[in-house]
Amino acid sequence: MKLILHVWRQKNAQDKGRLVRYEHPDVNQHMSFLEMLDVLNEKLILKGEDPIAFDHDCREGICGMCGFMINGKAHGGLPRTTVCQLHMRHFKDGDELYLEPWRASAFPIVKDLAVNRSSFDRIIAAGGFISVPTGSAQDANNLPVPKQDADRAMDAAACIGCGACVAACPNASAALFVGAKISHLGHLPQGQPERDRRALGMVRQMNAEGFANCTNIGECEAACPKDIKLEVIARSNRDYLKASFLERPASEILGAG
Repeated sequence: MKLILHVWRQKNAQDKGRLVRYEHPDVNQHMSFLEMLDVLNEKLILKGEDPIAFDHDCREGICGMCGFMINGKAHGGLPRTTVCQLHMRHFKDGDELYLEPWRASAFPIVKDLAVNRSSFDRIIAAGGFISVPTGSAQDANNLPVPKQDADRAMDAAACIGCGACVAACPNASAALFVGAKISHLGHLPQGQPERDRRALGMVRQMNAEGFANCTNIGECEAACPKDIKLEVIARSNRDYLKASFLERPASEILGAG
């Protein structure tokens, strides 16, 4: 089948960027979306043109590297699907597709469809880990975890940090990502000693990176390829408020002068 692609081309973060039209004939419906772009890039290279830059790694929906907007939808809009898992059989002959990068000030464009998501790394470094001794792997069975808590922790841990939630949110909020990382460890006994510090550190780093506030629109949950639920945001807000209250001086809490 034949596709018409309008691809955002931008040399670097300082370049103004523009949409460039490409006609892409003979697209195999069994290709993944990224394989389709690989074929287009091969043709561009043979013609002496600059190939389209886009992030990718595992191409199995695990690593979270890939991701861009397709016709205004993060990852193409197919439920629970990353762009590397999206196949061309979901499109029709003659379709026109508009490909753009994630749009958020905290995700500066590197080139074309590739953006810098190191802000997520800095948020994780601010508290998304367990530093207290938890024993070796075989010691895990000595720490019983209620099934409900284990299930919720695993659901939150499914977040791959792709950034689709930020791109889909009209506010460019990272609340779903941060909520998933706080909830993942907050449901486990190993995460309790640093729970307050984790919430304070990660939320404050999120704000420092320039992500906007969540207003519960819900586009993040709809765009998430791993089906992370909005409830993780409520839990992270609760943890942050509690930790902020406990951080206040005793004299301020008691109202002493």
